[in-house]
Amino acid sequence: MTNGAGGSSADQELATLSSMREQAVPIGLEEYGDRLQKVRGLMQQAGIDALYLDATTSLRYFTGMQCYASERLHGAIISVSGELIYVCPKFEEQKTRAEMVVEGDFALWEEHEDPASLVSESALKCTGKKACTLAIDHQTPFFTASRLQSANAKLSIVNGEDLIAQCRRIKSANELALLTQAKAITLRIHQLAGRILQADIDTHEVQAFLDAAHIACGMDGRSTFKIVLFGEPTAYPHGVPYPQTLAVNEMVLIDTGATLHGYNSDITRNYVFGEADSRQREIWELEQAAQLAAFNAAQIGAPCSAPDQAAREVITAAGFGPGYKLPGIPHRTGHGVGLDVHEHPYIVKGNDLPLAPGMCFSIEPMICCYGEFGVRLEDHAYIAEDGPRWFTEPSQSLENPFNL
Repeated sequence: MTNGAGGSSADQELATLSSMREQAVPIGLEEYGDRLQKVRGLMQQAGIDALYLDATTSLRYFTGMQCYASERLHGAIISVSGELIYVCPKFEEQKTRAEMVVEGDFALWEEHEDPASLVSESALKCTGKKACTLAIDHQTPFFTASRLQSANAKLSIVNGEDLIAQCRRIKSANELALLTQAKAITLRIHQLAGRILQADIDTHEVQAFLDAAHIACGMDGRSTFKIVLFGEPTAYPHGVPYPQTLAVNEMVLIDTGATLHGYNSDITRNYVFGEADSRQREIWELEQAAQLAAFNAAQIGAPCSAPDQAAREVITAAGFGPGYKLPGIPHRTGHGVGLDVHEHPYIVKGNDLPLAPGMCFSIEPMICCYGEFGVRLEDHAYIAEDGPRWFTEPSQSLENPFNL
C-alpha cells in the first residue's frame, strides 16, 4: 500500500489544520516603487511613452490594485516621465480609491462616454506630447485594445507583453518567499488529501476537501484549480468532464493550487491507491527520471528549452514519443508562475531565452498513455545564484510520494 494513502477522513484531516497565512508577508509599497522604476527605465530604452494596464494581474503587479475584468474599463496608465493615472468609471471612484496602494491621479468616465478616448487623451496629456507611443497590456480584452487602436490617430499602439515580461519573469526575494509559503501549504494539503482516500470515494469529495483545506490554511480562498482523476482518466492532462470513483490499485492524479496574497501554488502528486503493477511502476519511474533530467538541465544561461529537451531525451530513449507523439509527453515541460499560474518564462521547445536567477517555473513532463493511465509529477523550481533549486522536494518513490 502507498505510504500515506488512506486511513483517515476529510473531517479528521480538516480538524488538524490552522492558518499559515501569518507566515507570509505581502508585497510592500517600497517594492511597488521599485517595479514602477524598473518598467519606466525599460520604457525609456524602448522609446515607449506610456503603458496601459487593464484589469489584469499586471495591474496588481505594478500598483497593488486588484480589479476584475468586465465590460467596463478599469485600468491604469504609467508614463515614462513618472505619472500614474487610474482610469475607472466615475461611480467606482470611491471604491477604487479605497483599494489604492500606490498613490496616483484619476481619470474618470461616465456610463455614456467612451473610456478608450479617455485613455488616449490621458496618455497624451501625461506625456506632454502631441503624439506618443502607448504600449498596452497583452491581456487587455480585444474589444478594449481595438478601441484604443482607433481612438486617436496621434497614438501609436504597441504590444506591451515583452516590456511587462521583462519585469515579471524575474522574481524578487519577497516574491520567492510568498511562492515558497504558498507551495508549502499546498504540499501539506496533498499529504492530507492522500490520507482521506478510500475505495469508492468520489472525485467531487476530494475536490471539496481541497477547497476547504486551502481556506483553512489561510490561502486567499478556495483552490484556483483542483484536478482529481482516478484510473484511465489520469491520462488526460486537464481531466475529464465527469466524476469518477476510486478503485483499489488504480492510479491517482491530484493537481491543485491556490493563491497566497495573489501568488500561486501548483503541485501535482501521482501514485497508486493500493499495490502498483509493473506497468504503473515503469511509467512512474520513467516520469521521475524525466523530471530530474529537466531540473538538472535548468542551469543559468541555458535556454528555457533545455529542460524540455532533457525530459524528452529520457522518455525517447525508453521508447516513448518522440516529440509530442503518444504514449509520451503531449505538452511543454513547464511554465512560469507568480501572480498568474501560467506566465513567462515557458519551458518549451523553441524558447531560447536564457535562464537567469529569479526565474520560477514548473517541471512537469507528463507521460500520457491513453487507454491506460498517465503520470505527472509536478514541482516548481527557481533559479538561484548558484543554479536550480526546488520549491518543494519531488516525490521519493511510487511507494512514498509524500516523502513521509
